Amino acid sequence: MVIIPIIIVLSLAMYLFYKVQILRLGEDPLKQVYTNSKARMALGLFMLSISINVYLVYQTRLALYITILFIALGGAQLVYGYKTTRFYGKQLKERSA
Repeated sequence: MVIIPIIIVLSLAMYLFYKVQILRLGEDPLKQVYTNSKARMALGLFMLSISINVYLVYQTRLALYITILFIALGGAQLVYGYKTTRFYGKQLKERSA
């Protein structure tokens, strides 16, 4: 399973990229919130993939509980980030048009 470590590294890199991007945006709070919501999506994907990887490596009952917890938290981050990205993306389009 080479795909899961690749997803882990890419999602962590995207999370860090978006967090640094927030610092570079300056004074525009709408763009900062939009970029932060994209960072939340990357964090959610990171948490999902790390939890799947933990369970595939250890396959114990404790790893299963940790996996279930991280899937719930990562899924919540992913869904919340997706919803806020859609909302603030529309706000940015309306503002620029």
